[in-house]
Amino acid sequence: MANLVDATTQQQFEDFLAKAGKCLTVVHFKATWSAQCDAMNDAMAELAKEHAHTTFVRLEAEAIPEVSEKYEISAVPTFVFFKGGEKVDRLDGANAPELSRKVQRLAVSGSPGGSAESGAADLNQRLKKLINAAPCMLFMKGSPQEPRCGFSRQILGILAEHKIQFSSFDILSDEEVRQGLKTYSNWPTYPQLYANGELVGGLDIVKELAESGELENTCPKAVTLEHRLKTIINQSPVMLFMKGNKEGARCGFSRQTLEILNETGVDYDTFDILQDEEVRQGLKTYSNWPTYPQLYVKGDLIGGLDIIKELKGSGDLVSVLKGE
Repeated sequence: MANLVDATTQQQFEDFLAKAGKCLTVVHFKATWSAQCDAMNDAMAELAKEHAHTTFVRLEAEAIPEVSEKYEISAVPTFVFFKGGEKVDRLDGANAPELSRKVQRLAVSGSPGGSAESGAADLNQRLKKLINAAPCMLFMKGSPQEPRCGFSRQILGILAEHKIQFSSFDILSDEEVRQGLKTYSNWPTYPQLYANGELVGGLDIVKELAESGELENTCPKAVTLEHRLKTIINQSPVMLFMKGNKEGARCGFSRQTLEILNETGVDYDTFDILQDEEVRQGLKTYSNWPTYPQLYVKGDLIGGLDIIKELKGSGDLVSVLKGE
């Protein structure tokens, strides 16, 4: 199959990107010892049949370390998506349905006569939602429980020392947000701290504010957990609290829920409870529902996966999601 190839050297990898031009290139960073990678290779082969103008590249992550390091590959399977030689998205883990959705979306977006301006506007709206998801919002590498760079670790220490209440977003989990926020905020590095929807700055600025005693006044006063939960629940008409996010579920129940919701065509937002322990524990009490995922429509709890399956089986799911 001409559009399903193997890259065995860095030069070969770069040549494939160059030859693809503005067309989509999907690179599977894999390992021969991984059964998950084998399964995803099969999924890629099927996608290659459907998308003749997309190049699918298989690359042994450990055999070409310079490429793996450049794109921060820490586990396999990982998929990185390119257009015009530039990285445009990423998918971590073995999630064939999500891989198919990303390929479908990226293969058509940005094509001649496409809606690039519309896509940029949609991204800006999404970024605004994320920035305003909490009074104090930190965009970082990793999570407060597992920071994945020294700068993120340092800023977490400062916020904890000054008892600043905040929510966070892992920019490594979403390449679109990671790249888009740099342009949106005109700030090229991470972490980035926002207060009341406005950019405060990165680690150096936060250090200066802490040393001058202004950090507490810059960041909003702490709000009650109940108020935070209500704010997040009502952030979108349809809100799913899950392990992971739309780009990649981190448990089987969350993955099944995403698949069902995606089939409905109804728009929804997600909140990754693994990134916020306060929300993860507090929502169980607030909703009197002990497990995840949890689905809310217009601020009201619908239930977990079993309830969603029942609604799908009865044919009522779409009307419930629309609040009818």
